[in-house]
Amino acid sequence: MSLLVVGSIAFDAVKTPFGERERMLGGSAVHFSLAASFFGDVRVAGPVGEDFGEDELGVLHERGVNTDDIERVAGGKTFFWRGRYEFDLNTAHTEDTQLGVFGDFEPKLSPESRQAETLFLANIQPDLQREVREQCDGARLAGLDSMNLWIETARDSLVRTIGGVDIAFMNDAEIRQLTEEPNLVQAARAVMSMGPRVVVAKQGEYGASLFTADGFFSLPAYPLETVRDPTGAGDSFAGGFLGYLASEGPEAAGDPGVLRRAMTYGSVLASYNVEDFGTERVRALSRDEIEGRFAEFRSMTSLDTIPAG
Repeated sequence: MSLLVVGSIAFDAVKTPFGERERMLGGSAVHFSLAASFFGDVRVAGPVGEDFGEDELGVLHERGVNTDDIERVAGGKTFFWRGRYEFDLNTAHTEDTQLGVFGDFEPKLSPESRQAETLFLANIQPDLQREVREQCDGARLAGLDSMNLWIETARDSLVRTIGGVDIAFMNDAEIRQLTEEPNLVQAARAVMSMGPRVVVAKQGEYGASLFTADGFFSLPAYPLETVRDPTGAGDSFAGGFLGYLASEGPEAAGDPGVLRRAMTYGSVLASYNVEDFGTERVRALSRDEIEGRFAEFRSMTSLDTIPAG
């Protein structure tokens, strides 16, 4: 399995009702790659500034993530985001965004990255996503994430880019916004008509739903006693999902059972991510913990565990 993620590598400052961090490692590509690394080899590509040091690279190296395609820009500053959450952790309030080197990002991929079998286009400008997809024309499985900003400012480009991937990840409100369909089922079908075989609707504390031409699958979020920081949960979900799919082989995306297991692994990784700030919980995570929570998910969602009435 070879999996490439291209996206943001950042420093985040986050405040929630349960604590705060002034400067911590973040970015969509970081959260995705750490989650996916539990299932196989991952390569990450994105720009950083001179303020991004060996300690930050070490977080990725600890999980075996290949960082050869991280571009360090001389004299530049790494992307920075500051946000806060109220008790409703579903919504982040952005207080500051400094694009830094990410503002002039032009993806330059090594031959090894271009040969990746599985590709994830993290949430970046759709033209850049499409450029990366064209460079990785040998990828047998490609996924994409996006957001309301691109729907509002670059919709036509986003639609063209969605047409070149196999799996689209977006939250349910964004799927409705993109398609102008108020019903999520109809909206997901409209996205599939753009090209993807699979649409995954992220629904925050309510879980996630998966749509294919042949069926539908919905999974609740894992019930947690401790939620400290939801930043990166969606990228961790995508990392667990695509990481597991890639480990099964790109053709496995056509198997409903494999897709359901991928959904569960994605939900497991997202649930661990939110238990602490930034990458702190996932860095300390073990594969045994992942499998244990996967088994708990299986038990809590199985009709076979419900006593007969």
